[in-house]
Amino acid sequence: MKPITCVFFGKSGSGKGTQAALLMKTCERLDPKNKFIYVETGQRFRNFVDGSGTYTAGLTRKVMRAGALMPAFIPIWTWAGLLVDEITTGREHMVFDGVSRHEDEAPVLDSALQFYKREKPAILFLDIHHKEAKKRLLKRGRHDDKKEKIAERLRWFEADAMKAVRYFEKHPYYNFVKINGDQTIEKVHEDILKALGLSGRL
Repeated sequence: MKPITCVFFGKSGSGKGTQAALLMKTCERLDPKNKFIYVETGQRFRNFVDGSGTYTAGLTRKVMRAGALMPAFIPIWTWAGLLVDEITTGREHMVFDGVSRHEDEAPVLDSALQFYKREKPAILFLDIHHKEAKKRLLKRGRHDDKKEKIAERLRWFEADAMKAVRYFEKHPYYNFVKINGDQTIEKVHEDILKALGLSGRL
């Protein structure tokens, strides 16, 4: 099985984490001997901010508390360090979830994937309506899933993250696939497997 490279994009509530987990389980079943690298920077970033006593972590906390825009080098450092640590053969399967959320990050991620000679990476954009995203997030019920916070995150996605999505959509190196994220979890997973050419192998 050729190594797959998938970068998930989508609004909060689109199911990126769920679909990434399902994809990894399927690939582990199809190719159990190969390593799978899951690049999800949220927890790694939180560990840095909460658990590090460095000067940089302190400045990062101040930016977060002020609700200001994080400089691009911080999230880039978070996922780039993970790649350097985890890629050992270049044959690993790779799934990116929540990476390259800002326009400035997109060309850096592009340079990394081309540096590692990843073959035709797939950009999986889980397209979901605002109403469906709000409904899912309110049902999820996390402490930060309040109506005003949800609206703020959805506005940010349209204003900022979509610039990164469009960067990859126009780039000839990538297989850009828009998936209907309003569907059931099972149907979305099925469409993802079809897009990756894996459905016939199950």
